[in-house]
Amino acid sequence: MSQIIEVQVPDIGNFDSVDVIEVLVKAGDGIAKDDSLITLESDKASMDIPSPQAGTVKEVKVKVGDKVAKGSLILMLETAAATVLASKPAAATENKPAPALAPTAAPAGNADLHAEVLVLGAGPGGYTAAFRAADLGKKVVLVERYPNLGGVCLNVGCIPSKALLHAAKVITEAEEMAEHGISFGKPQIDLAKLRSWKENDVVDKLTDGLTQLAKQRNVTVVYGLGRFTSANRLEVRAADGKASSISFDNAIVAAGSQATKIPDIATDPRIMDSTGALALDDIPKRLLVVGGGIIGLEMGTVYDAFGSKVTIVELGDGLIPGCDRDLVKPLHKRMEKRFEKILLKTRVVKIDPRKDGIHVTFEGDNAPEPQLYDRVLVAIGRRPNGKNIGAENAGLFVDERGFIPVDKQMRTNVPHIFAIGDIAGHPMLAHKATHEGKVAAEVIAGHKVEFQALAIPSVAYTDPEVAWAGVTETEARQKGLEIEKTSFPWAASGRALSIGRTEGATKLIFDKGSKRLIGVGIVGTNAGELLAEAVLALEMGADAEDIGLTIHAHPTLSETVAFASEMAEGTITDLYIRKK
Repeated sequence: MSQIIEVQVPDIGNFDSVDVIEVLVKAGDGIAKDDSLITLESDKASMDIPSPQAGTVKEVKVKVGDKVAKGSLILMLETAAATVLASKPAAATENKPAPALAPTAAPAGNADLHAEVLVLGAGPGGYTAAFRAADLGKKVVLVERYPNLGGVCLNVGCIPSKALLHAAKVITEAEEMAEHGISFGKPQIDLAKLRSWKENDVVDKLTDGLTQLAKQRNVTVVYGLGRFTSANRLEVRAADGKASSISFDNAIVAAGSQATKIPDIATDPRIMDSTGALALDDIPKRLLVVGGGIIGLEMGTVYDAFGSKVTIVELGDGLIPGCDRDLVKPLHKRMEKRFEKILLKTRVVKIDPRKDGIHVTFEGDNAPEPQLYDRVLVAIGRRPNGKNIGAENAGLFVDERGFIPVDKQMRTNVPHIFAIGDIAGHPMLAHKATHEGKVAAEVIAGHKVEFQALAIPSVAYTDPEVAWAGVTETEARQKGLEIEKTSFPWAASGRALSIGRTEGATKLIFDKGSKRLIGVGIVGTNAGELLAEAVLALEMGADAEDIGLTIHAHPTLSETVAFASEMAEGTITDLYIRKK
């Protein structure tokens, strides 16, 4: 006995009129559950619509070029009346993986949901872990405290900041072309339109795409603040106060971090963290940035280009602590010319918001008299959220700083609970989290893998950019390593000359005995993009000859990596190096 059912377009997120660009079935076709029926495309994403059941197509109701929305009729399907809506079986994976982790017994009592893999936090690490686990056949529940997937990075961090940095770069490049004979008028900045572009055309496209990817993988998303209540149970409290419970066999903690605050600072909308700075409510005449790390310098770069007089105050003796000083020097010199002040070895001792502005008092080697600012951005780092998730109820160890220690397979002290990303330790970077997320998901699925990255790249998207990976020169000296350093100045690069940005340099650090590359640092335009080749070389164990003999396109900035390698080999012709 069979029955005819209507197959309609399911919930496809925030799309109300989407083009059909491909019809993948025809009348008479036999299809399985989850076989793709049609492909839709909007200005934000393309997606395949799967069949909810197995059966035979009786009549297709759409054609290429039609516009559809949730509830639109796709086709009529003849299916057996007793068809069970089973989950799609797991796809074949690598050859003979190790047995999957045996789940521990769930506590007594009913939960609202059960997950084979629960992921707490939907930032880059969390959604990657959830999607990878689903691809490996696991029933996944993804819990996110904010209204959109993507975490801090996509919503109020990496992505929106890079959009504003691009806008800033356009402004500064236009200004600097005046020296080369091309002048533009003063930029007219429409903040409302700029915010709309950042939020709707950049952030929303990515977060909507993640929502669709979750739907395609049958990942259940639960929005609300999650806290462990036991080693196999999580309570999620939604924005309206309603609570639900989720039981799980395995969990991956990807709860991220939050901005570090100055103790006892007054609450005032003019005193911002990075999220407030990205909101771009206005362009202050004078902006103080507390903290000379990557976040503070990036936002300082944005507000400087938009017209603010920016002051950076840093307690240490240099910007971007942890980065080699020779890489930071060109950035410091450029910022000194553009910013109002850079105050090193200086601390803020008082921030006093008043009606006429924010009064700030300093102390230290370079401390000025008390100053008045329109806004203050506090960017003194981030702290992990390990103490905010009820970890003690699950038996998870959390150190005094809020980190959850893990082994190379991302396991915590509780064998069936894993931790990734910011909460699992430094460096607190999105791209580290994504790789850790895949490892955790694959270990849960029974694969014999571990996190073995030889180098994790770091990039400051300032102007110029500063990027590095592997062993820094400072670390090499501290560890007593025998190294050979080469640094190719961009003043000798045809490409750098042609774009008027010769302040850069490409530095490579080789092991003196083997000539293997062990570290790299680049300062200059697009340094973050140039870093990728060197990181691959680090991972592959390349030596100076490998890189130098690789033909690079001319004229490009990527040539500087090859030139630095040729300097180590003694074969360079683009510079004259006196023989010792």
